[in-house]
Parts: sequence; structure tokens; C-alpha cells
Amino acid sequence: NTDATSRTLFEFRSESQNATVGKIKVTNSATSYETSSDYRLKENIAVIPDGITRLKLLNPRRFNFIADPDITVDGFIAHEASSVVPEAVSGEKDAMMDEEYEVTPAVLDDDGNVVTEAVMGTRSVPDYQGIDQSKLVPLLTAALQEAITKIETLETQRADLETRLTALENT
Repeated sequence: NTDATSRTLFEFRSESQNATVGKIKVTNSATSYETSSDYRLKENIAVIPDGITRLKLLNPRRFNFIADPDITVDGFIAHEASSVVPEAVSGEKDAMMDEEYEVTPAVLDDDGNVVTEAVMGTRSVPDYQGIDQSKLVPLLTAALQEAITKIETLETQRADLETRLTALENT
């Protein structure tokens, strides 16, 4: 799909529904990662309850990755966020996986023919968790909406009290 402002680089389709479920699109100045959100693909739609309560369970952190010790970033620890927004986290805490590696390289003759096959081994390595932080946005929005409602209620109550206080002072 190409128009005057953007073009789709990748389109992801669901085999079971034969529908587009995501796209990576670019313009001359930006990249967007789109996931399906059409109401016709959804059911059991409900308001997010207790947004503030759940939001308070998240533990935003500042840290650096071991590979980039001089760069401090803001983010989350995947296993901590998984209990609050499980759909945002992939993988399991402390998971390991087997990885094949070359113990001894193959020996080649002068013509490049294999004289002795490589010896391969298997070792256990970390299978790291990941987090899709965009999946936190609905919870953040719900919590902010709840907070705004509470603020507006308190502002209305304060204005009402000020009006009553002024009326009492004038009597």
C-alpha cells in the first residue's frame, strides 16, 4: 500500500482469520508500527477497571544494559511487569534454552574439502524475556482518566466549599 505520504514495508497477516494484524509503515520522516485495533476483530469489550490501583503495581526503573554501561534509560523489568500487564511480556523469568555451538572446527584440505567434520556441542544459555511497552499505554490512559475524574471532583467540591464559606462570611 503506497500513497503520497506513506508506504507499507511489512504487512503481517493472521492465517486463522486471513486478516491483516499489523504493519510497519514509513514516510519520509517517520516509522509507524501498527497493530490491528478494529472493533470488528474484538469481543467482550469492557472498561479497564482499577487503572490507578494496577498502575501503582508497576515499578518503573532507571538502569543501563550490561552491553551499554554508559547509557542510562527508563523502563521496566519484564518479570515485574508481567504480573500487572501479562500481555506486554514475552518469555518466562530465568528461562534457559539449549544452543548448539562449535567445539572444534572442521578441518579442510587445501582444496576446501572437509577432512574432519566439526565437533558440535550443546550448552544452556539464557532465554531472555522481552517487553512491548506499548501494551502499557491502555493501562496508563485508564489510570490517568481515573485520576483526572478524581481531580475534577475535588475541584468541584473545593469550589462548592469556597462558595459556602463566602456565603457564611457574608452573613
